[in-house]
Amino acid sequence: MELSLPGKLAFLGDYPPRLCGIATFTHDLCEAVAAEAPDARCLVGAVNDRTDAYEYPERVRFELDEQDLDSYRRAADFLNFDDVEVLCVQHEFGIYGGASGAHLLALLKEVRMPVVTTLHTILREPNASQRRVFEELAARSDRLVVMAQKGADILRETYGLPNAKVDIIPHGIPDIPFVDSSRFKAQFGVEGRLVLLTFGLLGPGKGIEYAIEALPEIVERHPNVIYIVLGATHPHLIEREGESYRLSLERLAEARGVKDNVIFFNRYVSLEDLKEFIGATDIYITPYLNEAQITSGTLAYVFGAGKAVVSTPYWHARELLAEGRGALVPFRDSRAIAEAVCAFLDDRPRMREVGTAAYALGRAMIWPAVARRYLESFARARSDRKARPRAAFAEWTLAKRPYDLPPLKLDHVERLSDSTGIIQHALFNVPNYEEGYCTDDNARGFILCNRLGELVGRPQAETLDRLAARYLAYLSAAFNPRTGRFRNFMSHSRQWLEEEGSEDSHARALWALGVGAGTEKRGNEGHRKLSAQLFDRALSIVLGFHSPRAWAFSLLGLHEYLFHSPDNEAARSARDILTGKLVGLWKGHARKDWPWFEPSATYENARLSQALILGGRAIPMPEALEIGLASLRWLTSIQKTQGGHFRPIGSNGFYFEGGARADFDQQPVEAQAMVSACLEAFRATEDPAWEREAKRAFEWFLGRNDLGLPLYDSNTGGCADGLHFDRVNENQGAESTLAFQLSLAEMIGIDNQIPLFPEATA
Repeated sequence: MELSLPGKLAFLGDYPPRLCGIATFTHDLCEAVAAEAPDARCLVGAVNDRTDAYEYPERVRFELDEQDLDSYRRAADFLNFDDVEVLCVQHEFGIYGGASGAHLLALLKEVRMPVVTTLHTILREPNASQRRVFEELAARSDRLVVMAQKGADILRETYGLPNAKVDIIPHGIPDIPFVDSSRFKAQFGVEGRLVLLTFGLLGPGKGIEYAIEALPEIVERHPNVIYIVLGATHPHLIEREGESYRLSLERLAEARGVKDNVIFFNRYVSLEDLKEFIGATDIYITPYLNEAQITSGTLAYVFGAGKAVVSTPYWHARELLAEGRGALVPFRDSRAIAEAVCAFLDDRPRMREVGTAAYALGRAMIWPAVARRYLESFARARSDRKARPRAAFAEWTLAKRPYDLPPLKLDHVERLSDSTGIIQHALFNVPNYEEGYCTDDNARGFILCNRLGELVGRPQAETLDRLAARYLAYLSAAFNPRTGRFRNFMSHSRQWLEEEGSEDSHARALWALGVGAGTEKRGNEGHRKLSAQLFDRALSIVLGFHSPRAWAFSLLGLHEYLFHSPDNEAARSARDILTGKLVGLWKGHARKDWPWFEPSATYENARLSQALILGGRAIPMPEALEIGLASLRWLTSIQKTQGGHFRPIGSNGFYFEGGARADFDQQPVEAQAMVSACLEAFRATEDPAWEREAKRAFEWFLGRNDLGLPLYDSNTGGCADGLHFDRVNENQGAESTLAFQLSLAEMIGIDNQIPLFPEATA
């Protein structure tokens, strides 16, 4: 089949003036393709990482807020209705929102055109969340571009992807003349000096401290050496730590007596300036610390300019510098760096010979050559799509669009929250100060903030971060080190009303702390560390608890905690013990006509099933998984009316074996527990029936219930406290409001295939 070039192309990724390597790459690729295909229309979608918008050039036609899920769907609509013929996505886990960058999938699910994805990072050992996102990304991409053979090898060996779907295209580079370095040195004030260079955004992973540690030995043999460290500190590192890394490097240079041999250029340079810095370079050093770097734009630039390179053996360097095209040294080895640099400086003819070989190979890496390779990939993607077309847009829209969920509205959560925490109760939609606070609700609030932090745009994320700090502070204050237990109730005057709370409230706090400890959130390492510290202190006592729901809540927290700390033996042991307790409870009570853990089904029943589904998959323990699914099947059967809507067991009497079940009062936490458990069953089995059950339970909030009345108030963002036999309880307390918001977060996540929760892994 003859390959035809697309007439309209879109490039998605970071874009200048945002300062990062992906932004530079997206810009250079787009411009190079536009130059090679002048009849094609090239446009860009830029991913924003801050609230104040960048001043983008005219090439940028649409923008994404990396944390705002809806902006991804809007972008898909724009691409579809603008008749874009190929979408070229720049993929790096850290530049898209959601767990492991999962928000990108919401866009890829809905675009009609072929997708060519450039993989800037390829993980050989992904965690469960990263694997799930990457496999979905690969499935929704028509072609995948890697920049080195190693990348193709990993795609085949780790992910089982066929070579036929992968194009190996090198990182593009500017066409820099192969000239003697002395021509450029005067303008930098380093004429007559031997120039070593490292450039790029600064961060601890760059290993520059090892190059500085090597300098004393280098300077002793070649006193006229100068080491230029060119580049601004990474903006995200600035947000978290300021200039602490750069300052540590400056102090190290002074301590090693080479302060006068190091120049720090703390700025992000233009391409023209960069060419001149490279031109002045004699030896380029990349002392990176991580082997698993599949591409380095900085290395490609300098290599292609014909400079001698000394590098640690990360994947891209190992491949590019093979066969004597540079010098590879072990990771974290200053002595080896010094020896390799001096070997080049001692043998200038060899250094020039190595540079000449690199320059010759680099001719295939200049942007016009790379752009032609990309155009071939785009044409193949279009050809492949014609051979196996995607569903028509109308069918795709009707059949595959996410379920029409209410928009996130956190007004009432904010209304109930003050500087202490979240108020328990409300009179209608007005906080009831007289009732004070409780650990249960602050735990729920903290979980919500962590969940929604992966789904909302930046302004809402900042609000959630503030609320999370208050809820976590409450949990920290609630922990009583004298008893090893959490207190539960606090008056509005900040007086604790007890020395220790219930087993359930302790376990729910532990659950929240497990979520906090297991959530990777940029810029909030303090939340994670405090959560983990409190979790460790509060864990052991739950092994002596008697409440099955406390066991279940603890297991949910343990699962989250172990996602971040999988080798914690105390946590693994506690998970296994508590899972065994629930299995034992089932074996002691369950019968064919009463397949349940106890002689009664009372409150948050589905949490028992959910905990076993998770534990059964993670340990692994197939028996526990089957018990979880079997008990949940029974629970769904008795909480479903003939009319097909969800009817939770009522709190006014519950349901005892051999007796009549109570139909009222129906509580929001029951619907929430059923949503969570059914979605966990769906993740475990991939049976769409479980997703339908979760949707059924969620619709209870919206009015598909016994009275046909909504409990969720879209005007306030609050949720009614329950459903009586004749009316809705119009008070909008914290428990009910958080139950709805947590359910909504889960439904949004599953509809967009966003892994809000860690996968169950051993």
